[in-house]
Amino acid sequence: METFSAIPVFVAVVENGSFSQAAQRLGTTKSAVSKRIRELENKLGVQLLHRTTRQLSLTEAGERYFEYAVKAVIAAGEGIDSVTQLQGNPKGELKINTPMSFGRLHIAPLVADFLAQYPDISLNMVMEDRVVDLVEGGYDLAIRGGNLQDSTLIARRLAPCRSVICATPGYLEQYGTPVIPEDLLSFNCIRFAYFSGGSDWTFHGENGPVKVKICGNYQVNNSEALLQAALAGLGIARLPTFAVGDDIAAGRLVPVLKGYQLPMQTFYAVFPQRRHLPAKVRVFLDFIIERLGGDQPYWDKMISE
Repeated sequence: METFSAIPVFVAVVENGSFSQAAQRLGTTKSAVSKRIRELENKLGVQLLHRTTRQLSLTEAGERYFEYAVKAVIAAGEGIDSVTQLQGNPKGELKINTPMSFGRLHIAPLVADFLAQYPDISLNMVMEDRVVDLVEGGYDLAIRGGNLQDSTLIARRLAPCRSVICATPGYLEQYGTPVIPEDLLSFNCIRFAYFSGGSDWTFHGENGPVKVKICGNYQVNNSEALLQAALAGLGIARLPTFAVGDDIAAGRLVPVLKGYQLPMQTFYAVFPQRRHLPAKVRVFLDFIIERLGGDQPYWDKMISE
């Protein structure tokens, strides 16, 4: 039994990369975690972790054991989820991962209302733009935009992710307004560094797709920073409508090339395949889908009105 009870401690150490961070996650002390790992290794008769002053790494035996340990923790969690659903009261820690800008602009403002509605849920939200491993990170759910590549995950569509080409009225008054996509070659185009198309902006018009290789003197890996540059009149930007809806509605930015369509992506909520979808995940999904507005999210309505 002592071996079984040490499994979640071992998993927490590997996922967090240190005894101290695992202890913080488990609500215990670093010495207690270290003791449990030492006892587990003694019971198994193998060394599971290489310990140095700077980092921990798995031994070959540790890698094998971790594979089964994660499955054991997941199975135990599914059992808890199944029982919790019978109680009809969503509870427990809900750990989610969101893209930085989208999370700050559209998920973080919903947190207070969500927790007021579900006071027995403890929300741990991590905002970052890199794609994380949900199982290794201990996430219940992640919000991702674009094309999904991990077929082992379950996905639920949240909202479309549309883009718009825009600039300030002052910039357009000074430098003119592009009429066709090729006109962009004469403008300073500022761009998002992580854009999958690189410097190629593709437009769809009456005569089919048009690809333009734009150029400019500024690129940045954050859409909010790109928005600030556009608002400062630096140039023409390709921005997601979720980041720019307020500014277009207020007239601070003006859409251009409105006769052409830009490729559209989608925001998804993704979560690991589980026999029982935890009630805490289900109610969070339903809550944000209702608040975001589905196929016509509120930020797009602001632009179209």
